Amino acid sequence: MSDIVIISGSPSISSRSERVLHYLGSILEKEHLPVTHISVKDVNAEDLMFGNFNSLDVKRIAKIIENASGVIVGTPVYKAAYSGVLKALFDILPQDILQDKPVLPLMTGGSSSHMLALEYSLKPLLASLKGQNLKGLYFLDEHIDKTAENPIRDEETLIRTKKQLFYFIEKAENKVKIL
Repeated sequence: MSDIVIISGSPSISSRSERVLHYLGSILEKEHLPVTHISVKDVNAEDLMFGNFNSLDVKRIAKIIENASGVIVGTPVYKAAYSGVLKALFDILPQDILQDKPVLPLMTGGSSSHMLALEYSLKPLLASLKGQNLKGLYFLDEHIDKTAENPIRDEETLIRTKKQLFYFIEKAENKVKIL
């Protein structure tokens, strides 16, 4: 139980959220932490649409998450909430899939007016799955360059991101020590 699992809730091929998540994964790997990336795009659309709890993809993803020491979940903001496809994935995973795991929630959005979506939609979803939410990160689209190695262009946002990420690492490593 040592992997960090990063879950992308973006259905887009070219996603700011997913780009930031991969960047965070690269930082974790530099810290010698094994990382597994999961995307909603990895799951058959019919399994998501029709709630196929018995899907081999869903069972595989559930096993990966169950064995994780920490989880990072990222999604773009859609209509003041997380993506519907992310919700569809979590709906068919076990109810306690995030039991006692540190979870770093992350959202990207076009304006600061959607910032509360992190507090009022994503965090309650993750808490309902028994995750231990950290403060979380919200990124404005204008602060993300999808083509750069480090996609976070705003220096203050980068500092805040690294601070939250290293706090997450500390929590995840403590989880492993306790077990």
